[in-house]
Amino acid sequence: MSTITWKIYLKSDPKTVFDLLTTAEGRAKFWAEKAEEIDGQIHFEFPNSQTYQSRILKTISNQEFHLDYFDSLVKFTLVPSENGGTDLTLTNENVAESEFAEVNAGWVSVLMNLKAVADFQCDLRNHDPNRTWGQGYVDN
Repeated sequence: MSTITWKIYLKSDPKTVFDLLTTAEGRAKFWAEKAEEIDGQIHFEFPNSQTYQSRILKTISNQEFHLDYFDSLVKFTLVPSENGGTDLTLTNENVAESEFAEVNAGWVSVLMNLKAVADFQCDLRNHDPNRTWGQGYVDN
């Protein structure tokens, strides 16, 4: 098992970023087609028809958000920057070696779209079930 760590700087403040991560409306803007929360679980629905029920493990308002995600542990840590923005660190623990390359690249896609939405109100995804990650499209 491996750990993935990525950092990204966002011009948006921690509250804006936290709201994108922790609300169904926010997650649908940059991550999944749908991501409703019911009883402490996020019901992710992706363009390729894949679904996953993710348990929310820890929430500290505007600072941390942890969840079980495809049988691994994902942690988002938000730190306010000196200019009002956010330094976000994503840590994904317990990633299977056989899935490391795909998951590692997948997080870059998710984080860059988070930046596009948070800082520029622009969703880079195509939302086309015929053009998904599994078919080689990075704008899934």
